[in-house]
Amino acid sequence: MDVVSRYARVNGLNMHYVTAGEGPPVVLLHGFPDTHAIWRRQIPALAAAGFQVIAPDLRGYGKTDMPSDVSAYAIDFVADDVLQLMDALGIAEATVVGHDWGAQVGWNLAMHAPQRVSRYAALSVGHPKALAKSGLTQKLRFWYMAVFMTPVLAETLLKADNWAALRAMNRSREQQQLWIDALAPQGRLTAALNYYRANLKGSRGKRWKPVDVPVLGVWSDHDPALREQQMLDSREQCRAGFEYARIDGVGHWLQLSGAERLNGLLIDFARSPAAVTPE
Repeated sequence: MDVVSRYARVNGLNMHYVTAGEGPPVVLLHGFPDTHAIWRRQIPALAAAGFQVIAPDLRGYGKTDMPSDVSAYAIDFVADDVLQLMDALGIAEATVVGHDWGAQVGWNLAMHAPQRVSRYAALSVGHPKALAKSGLTQKLRFWYMAVFMTPVLAETLLKADNWAALRAMNRSREQQQLWIDALAPQGRLTAALNYYRANLKGSRGKRWKPVDVPVLGVWSDHDPALREQQMLDSREQCRAGFEYARIDGVGHWLQLSGAERLNGLLIDFARSPAAVTPE
């Protein structure tokens, strides 16, 4: 299965993406500190199952342009990049799959552009309202975000001792090297960290609302940063149906160590009926 690398002009940026297969479109959105490459075990499986797969490098990541202003990494702008990429490819609506910050982008699309999202699979990260209400235990797991939001300090700590802190996030040497290769070029690490700096200060709660597209929530029990309850509570925010799947024995990057189970879940979900818009 050939995976083709391409560029599209969106929001004044050159956005890099890879694509494979033919059929109903599936858009895969990565998070921190990834690129489209985190989906390397999903893209062939989805394409072979009869889908057109599109996996972009979100703004600031990989081969996509990186704006210099922190505010340019607000989720609303990133979500609009995805919509413009779909426009450029002639895609009216798609199954959207998001992980980590990509999951936040996906929830934004499901909330504010439901006509473009036939169904949404949220990996690891639940609905923003459920996440915000998830309690002290969950908030304590987010201790690292205070570091990531601090300019210079975060970059220094992550690069120290040959990227030791980054390497500690995943035991796969292949994945460690992919991260380092992607973040080592000038400005790339800061661009990735700007997702935290642009989106975690102040309240965006007034824009959080229930979604009217079918949702699949997938959580893995060895995720050190996210508790199961925030995903389970997302059901209350999903008016067109919510399926839940738990993958045991797998950490945060379920696309890698949980690939076989995840691929089956995504293929079945992408084949499921789309939403009927409520009256």
